[in-house]
Amino acid sequence: MLGAFATAVHQKRGATGSEHDLMVESGANGAASGSHWIECDPRELRENFDRSPFALRHNIAGHPLFRMERLLQLARFLEPRPDEYWVDVGVSHIDQRWDQTTHPSSSLTEVIDNLAQLDAWIVLRKAELDAEYRLLLDECMVELRQLMGGTWGRRTCRQNSIIFVTSPNRLSAYHIDRECNFILQIQGEKTIYVFDPNDREVLPEEEIELFWTVDNNAARYRPALQHRAHAFRLHPGDGVHVPVNAPHWAQNDDNVSVTLSVNFQFSDVERANNYRANYYLRKIGLNPSPPGRRPFRDNLKSWSFGGALGLWGLLKRTPVFAKRAAARRY
Repeated sequence: MLGAFATAVHQKRGATGSEHDLMVESGANGAASGSHWIECDPRELRENFDRSPFALRHNIAGHPLFRMERLLQLARFLEPRPDEYWVDVGVSHIDQRWDQTTHPSSSLTEVIDNLAQLDAWIVLRKAELDAEYRLLLDECMVELRQLMGGTWGRRTCRQNSIIFVTSPNRLSAYHIDRECNFILQIQGEKTIYVFDPNDREVLPEEEIELFWTVDNNAARYRPALQHRAHAFRLHPGDGVHVPVNAPHWAQNDDNVSVTLSVNFQFSDVERANNYRANYYLRKIGLNPSPPGRRPFRDNLKSWSFGGALGLWGLLKRTPVFAKRAAARRY
């Protein structure tokens, strides 16, 4: 299906050079084919979308794009772009921070070739930079949006596909994400544990504020609350929806695992600015209310913090600031 479609879209892009044409062509073809990548109860999706984790099914397992030789090709494509992939080894604790992990001296492709012998976790962050993976991402997003009734309910940005390639028995540490995720298991088996993003004993407001402001590892694992997690056993063809900021961690089985994350970020500047404003208010001894409880105050904080960021950006571009910054470096 995708091979013939890719040829048609490449021809279309060659004629127009338009990313919009690519996405429209993708959605139209996927709808016309009568086949679906994602299988999900529309009612469950609409009721729980970005609120609670839930299981779903998909038909991507076994796709040629996820054969190991094709993933090696993608890795070679991304390897000159070090910001677009992550590799670490030796994580043994659920609460281990990403900045405490070890990175192998081997190349990305060498790590993939030796996955069975290494305790490695590989994150190919932007598979969609490769045109064929981009087509698959677009089709999945069209299907999910159609299941939602044609809209996500909020503006979105930064549509993304991430591929995780994991060594046998490897642990993926506890964390939260900015993205709204659909996790799709392609090869191997593992268990993912997802917590309620609204449980403030599991995820206190202070940790969310810290995460949105200065620390991607702000969420702290609490073993005594592990029983509150939803455990999802993932086999090829299984998937799980992980809402924004839902804490989660994963344990791989004794097999190499390949997992696709189809995700995007909401254009949610107001919420992010509220958490950032609350972080700084708490730093000066105040106890700010969480976003959503007092809309007027939320709007005021978001506007004030957004304005402060804009002013800071302007100041950084002034000659005086640049001169002082240069002086501090020497």
